[in-house]
Amino acid sequence: MSYIAPVKDMLFNIEHLARIDQIAQIPGFEDAGLETAQAVLEECAKLNESVIAPLNWEGDKYPSSFHDGKVTTTPGFKEAYRQYTEGGWQGLQHPAEFGGQGLPKIIGAACGEILQAANMSFALCPLLTDGAIEALLTAGSDDLKAIYLEKLISGHWTGTMNLTEPQAGSDLAAVRTRAEPQPDGTYKVFGTKIFITYGEHDMAENIVHLVLARVVGAPEGVKGISLFVVPKFMVKGDGSLGARNDVHCVSIEHKMGIKASPTAVLQFGDHGGAVGYLVGQENRGLEYMFIMMNAARYGVGVQGIAVAGRAYQKAVNYAKDRVQSRPVDGSMNTSAPIIHHPDVRRMLMTMRAFTEGCRAMASVAAAAFDAAHHHPDAEVRKQNATFYEFMVPLIKGYSTEMSLEVTSLGVQVHGGMGFIEETGAAQYYRDAKILTIYEGTTAIQANDLVGRKTARDGGQTAKAIASQIEATEAELMRNGSGDAEAVAKRLRAARRAFLDVVDFVAGNSKASPNAVYAGSVTYLLLAGNLVAGWQLGRALLIAQEQIAEGKDVDFMKAKIATARFYADHILSRVPGQRDSVVDGADSVTALALEAF
Repeated sequence: MSYIAPVKDMLFNIEHLARIDQIAQIPGFEDAGLETAQAVLEECAKLNESVIAPLNWEGDKYPSSFHDGKVTTTPGFKEAYRQYTEGGWQGLQHPAEFGGQGLPKIIGAACGEILQAANMSFALCPLLTDGAIEALLTAGSDDLKAIYLEKLISGHWTGTMNLTEPQAGSDLAAVRTRAEPQPDGTYKVFGTKIFITYGEHDMAENIVHLVLARVVGAPEGVKGISLFVVPKFMVKGDGSLGARNDVHCVSIEHKMGIKASPTAVLQFGDHGGAVGYLVGQENRGLEYMFIMMNAARYGVGVQGIAVAGRAYQKAVNYAKDRVQSRPVDGSMNTSAPIIHHPDVRRMLMTMRAFTEGCRAMASVAAAAFDAAHHHPDAEVRKQNATFYEFMVPLIKGYSTEMSLEVTSLGVQVHGGMGFIEETGAAQYYRDAKILTIYEGTTAIQANDLVGRKTARDGGQTAKAIASQIEATEAELMRNGSGDAEAVAKRLRAARRAFLDVVDFVAGNSKASPNAVYAGSVTYLLLAGNLVAGWQLGRALLIAQEQIAEGKDVDFMKAKIATARFYADHILSRVPGQRDSVVDGADSVTALALEAF
């Protein structure tokens, strides 16, 4: 089955929920209104539907391969990447001064979803390059920017993030890669990095590694980590490529999913030391890397939405074609396509509602990012930054966890055929699993939500968001329709449960940390569920207005039905999640360690 980009749903979110008309009033974004968004998304859809999506299944069958220190990507990837970069897609939301198009994230994120849905393995290369660009824009010297940014933004060179080591996974305090200062101001880098996405490949002429390392004599722990640019090939004064740097791929991993994306083990400094260039100041590397991580975490959340959307499309097509059994209501005397069966409808609606809810949440957060970084009013910037920062762990954590449920349902809709690789349903399930792990596991996102985003300000940001949700509840009640009132009721129960949890987290994180962190992932899932449900509640109100005006009635009716389903079947989980966090903490740690 071919992929069809959900452009109409994206534009609905961009126009009505994320309010692109307000973003287009920000200086620099005047030309980035709805018309531009539509034109860009339609062009993006064309490239991905025709060129990149057909390679997704090929990449699963014929993964990247490693031989004699070189990685060869899936047949067709190199040519598709050339078309991607020639179209200017890598530079979509990066600054025009370095050759980018300077479009807002609200448009860039939607294009990101289309690319990730078309081919997640392929799309990981541009995603990591985006992270490297963000870090250099924030902390790179003028020299580093001049040498690397234009080439990265054009896609001629790609970027990587080098954090993980064999002994240092999530615990970056344990990083041992070392950097030795040289008289010319450069550093020699020595060490091993693992799990480096596109750490070696044949699609671009140079790879720019951003590497966490410890300068000799630096303090122990996270306070002694610095960030370095270590290019695969050295760059000459005229910008052309010179000698090979002392960084080499020694192997690539054999993985459960995203098989076409080469995950490299990189060795730095086996032949005298890899030349590295300090980014920013010594010992502030983790701070800079978090800029990359935050960009990547949002991007991974979008990957979850993307793979869920792709699995939904495939399941719907199968359910319309697969004939099996007579409908239980007697409406047909013969066997019918399985989409007539209520439980198949339940599965498909669950897939659809999850995907649309998370897509709406991510779109609204992208608009907040744009306002936080570009709005002329400092107070508006601050408010939007606070909102966006709160959203990042929800988008990363909730959207990726939901993608596992959705892609699993996709296999289930296919029945026994879903368990057979040739149908392709299983690939989405396998690909989705990594999303809850890399760029910080769901538990790490939950730790961030508890510690930095909730306990630190006593729950004030969380409660401010709850106030906005309460205002939406009031609008739904005023609307008076049965659907609006039903959604308002579920939203109110979920919001109250959320506030109970926020009080529990803020009040107990210091005195009873085990009790709070025992429920941290459940709190994250609860919060993500609430915010996605809130956005679908807003969508319902807009859809009813549009129907009253006679605009795109069928689409709007479907939006209302989806919002109602979300409220009845997904948002309704929140009160139970509240009970698990607030009342169930002791049972998590009750079993003695020896009993496991």
